[in-house]
Amino acid sequence: MKGLFHIDCRSLAKGFCLLAMVWAMSFHMVCAQTPKSAYQTYIERYAPIAVEQMERYGIPASITLAQGLLESAAGQSSLARKANNHFGIKVGMNWTGPYVLKDDDYKDERFRKYRSAEESYEDHSVFLRSGQRYASLFKLKPTDYKGWAHGLKSAGYATNPHYAQQLIHLIESYDLASYDNPNAARKKHGHGYAADIASGYTFGSCNGVQYLLAREGDTYKSIAKMLGSKARKLRKYNDAPKQAILHAGDIVYLHSKKSKASKKLGIKTHVVKSGESLYAISQSYGIRLKSLYKLNQFDASHVLHVGDTIRIR
Repeated sequence: MKGLFHIDCRSLAKGFCLLAMVWAMSFHMVCAQTPKSAYQTYIERYAPIAVEQMERYGIPASITLAQGLLESAAGQSSLARKANNHFGIKVGMNWTGPYVLKDDDYKDERFRKYRSAEESYEDHSVFLRSGQRYASLFKLKPTDYKGWAHGLKSAGYATNPHYAQQLIHLIESYDLASYDNPNAARKKHGHGYAADIASGYTFGSCNGVQYLLAREGDTYKSIAKMLGSKARKLRKYNDAPKQAILHAGDIVYLHSKKSKASKKLGIKTHVVKSGESLYAISQSYGIRLKSLYKLNQFDASHVLHVGDTIRIR
């Protein structure tokens, strides 16, 4: 019995070891895949904004994206979710907007609160560009992400002693440096938006749907060709008939609009202004036109009047 027990224990031990190895491998695979998926999703969503900020303020898109990923935990941190704060920027002396309290180096520190992630990205650029402590960084080459990473740490952006190395690791792990060269980014990332922004297009997001602003002479066909898409899809996303003509400044959504306005907008209705149509309102809020008709129980013959209250959610 003792011999049998000894043999069984060894077999059992081997079995546990095998199970442990399988569990460990599975855990590693899940842990390796989940952050990557979240990080890639974040990069795809905010890379166009980071490149736009680079074009306007001279901050490498790779640095902006890496800081956004790190500071916001790929958009999953409480600051990002509750305050749209993607860069961990605190209130400071000049901030007069809303804020939230969060424990950091000290208890209940004040962090800036934004209306949208886009506003957070814009404020991050202004924060770096207008602060004297970061002035030396703008003398670096726009492709010197390592210099920027070490410079941000030296200037006191973060107290973490490994902050520069963390940024560099993210940039190199996800090839974020390719966004610092918009033309190269187009070749590497297919019909990504980086090169198009560099060509003068303005991108944005409304109601969680990305859009660009049309330029003089644009058509749905020319924009679709530029993005590697189809004009039919773009027209559908924008509730536009086949003969629709674009004008400079028109919003062109790149994905399907939503059925109602987001709660984050903070309002449920829109008051009609002079010259507005239901179509214009649907484009302004990123809501499908048929959904706007349904929300307000309108039929195709309905006529808007100035001062009418329109439900948007």
